[in-house]
Amino acid sequence: MTMDGFAIAIMAAGKGTRLKSKRPKVLHEIGGQALLKHVIAAARTLVEAHNIYCIVGHEADRVRAAVAPTGVKFVMQEEQRGTGHALQMVKAYFALCGDPLPQNLLVLSGDVPLIRPETIRTICELHIAEAAAMTILTAVPENPTGYGRVLRTGTGVGVSAIVEQKSLKPEHGDAPEINSGIYCFRTEALFAKLDLLSTDNAHGEYYLTDVAALLVADGDRVVAVKADSVDEVLGANTIAEMMHLDEAMRAATARKLMAQGVTIFRPDTCVIDAAVTVGADSVIEPYVQLLGQTKVGTECRIRSYAVVQDSLLGDGVLVRNGCILDGAQVSDGAILGPYAHLRPKSRIGEGAHVGNFVETKNVTMGKGSKANHLNYLGDAEIGAGVNIGAGAITCNYDGVAKHLTRIGDGAFVGSDSTLVAPVSIGAGAYVAAGSSITENVPDGALALGRSRQIMKEGWVQARKAAREAAKG
Repeated sequence: MTMDGFAIAIMAAGKGTRLKSKRPKVLHEIGGQALLKHVIAAARTLVEAHNIYCIVGHEADRVRAAVAPTGVKFVMQEEQRGTGHALQMVKAYFALCGDPLPQNLLVLSGDVPLIRPETIRTICELHIAEAAAMTILTAVPENPTGYGRVLRTGTGVGVSAIVEQKSLKPEHGDAPEINSGIYCFRTEALFAKLDLLSTDNAHGEYYLTDVAALLVADGDRVVAVKADSVDEVLGANTIAEMMHLDEAMRAATARKLMAQGVTIFRPDTCVIDAAVTVGADSVIEPYVQLLGQTKVGTECRIRSYAVVQDSLLGDGVLVRNGCILDGAQVSDGAILGPYAHLRPKSRIGEGAHVGNFVETKNVTMGKGSKANHLNYLGDAEIGAGVNIGAGAITCNYDGVAKHLTRIGDGAFVGSDSTLVAPVSIGAGAYVAAGSSITENVPDGALALGRSRQIMKEGWVQARKAAREAAKG
């Protein structure tokens, strides 16, 4: 449920120099999608997409193109002069764009992908309950070295200041509570202080953290709330740190699925993207990959070494070892593999079998149909109850264009047949093994498209005798 009176600004302008990568930092992926997309997904649980403002700068066009389908808006930060400067750009955007000024502004980091919707809702609810001008999300890591520290006014939620580590004094004690860089502001209070920020610091930048001291000095209320997990507020400055976040996200995804009744053997060996859903009583064996927007129904079994990407599996589906599915739809009770390859637009009907080393592409296979061995089925409409023998293929490409093969209900296609599209095999028709079919086959007909067998008795003995004679 969205919250009224809130907008969200997401910091996504940075370069991420320490990643040693040409790709913008926020477009690096964990859990199957870009860091920024994870943050946007969490933000959209709080507000509608048109109330989310992504602050872009480095490789701005590339970042825009990657996340534009989410419906968010973009604020340009031509020069990256600090977090305070980024919010100055947001203030300028509101002055020009005509969007109504939100009562409260939540600030998220585009490179902190593990932030949970529950956490950002907690920040906003505390912000309202405390009538605060600024609310800070904090955490307490095992080693806070390198982080700015949040100093409390006492035992409550009040905050006196955010202090950089190098500025800590003996009277501050251990100061274990770190600033996550995630804040909620009363918008008017924030915008009133942005022009007061100074670049009088080691990096010559405008720091958003300085707003806290300005607000406290004016008697405005600044409060803080701790995240349940340190991982929620961690960003990544190296590929190794990125992979730590990926591991944490995938482990959380596996735990969530198991809590929903899914059995995952050796979850540490499986690669399951964050957007994947799996129904109760399904079983995932070791070394399975479930990727992208894949949805698996109830009581399925995905055996080891299967890779399933952006595919929809119904209930009771068996995916045997080593299958690869990409953009496929598989109906209830179907059996795949082992080592079947379902390419995009493969639609496998209820109870159908796609077996050993069978490849499909842009195919509709009807209820109960079977292709169990060594087939290529491309650009085909296959009816219900069809049997396709070992080695039979559809010849769909003439070197210029793709053509369609239609096979009617109950047809039988013999082993090692080639169906040269465009061609139709009628309902209940038979195609004899080894046939090359170039013309339509009527319902119930038998088609034989092979050369007549010729027998030459005694030919082998005669050939041997001729060879012996030649040697002599």
